[in-house]
Amino acid sequence: MTVFAPWGDEPPLRSLFLNNMVVDAHIGIFPHEQGVTQRIRVSVTFGVDDDDTQIIGVDDLSRTVSYEPVVQLVHRIVREGHVRLVETLAERIAAGVLADERVRVVRVKIEKLDVFAEIESVGVEIERRTARATR
Repeated sequence: MTVFAPWGDEPPLRSLFLNNMVVDAHIGIFPHEQGVTQRIRVSVTFGVDDDDTQIIGVDDLSRTVSYEPVVQLVHRIVREGHVRLVETLAERIAAGVLADERVRVVRVKIEKLDVFAEIESVGVEIERRTARATR
């Protein structure tokens, strides 16, 4: 579930996503979180320009963004070292995704798993846009 409204951008955007990528990360502010990894779940959704004038577009990668660089980006950022806040990790991932000029908007959700026995996850979800998003 997301609290964000659907994107209403003009021109229309195509939404691409990575759902529920589970990785081990060095994250947290408390003493018991130092020097150990924790399982986190990362979901990234990003919007790129879409052409709604065609029923079926050209079957070619040039009209979209590959998921693989985003997966690699998440792995690289997580491996960079300890991060105190899930918010910081989400912001770093969002900035990396927005570095691709084709991306107009990105949502990043970071969940810490295994924190509380009675809760599936805790975390944060952010949305970031570029000035290009309003073109």
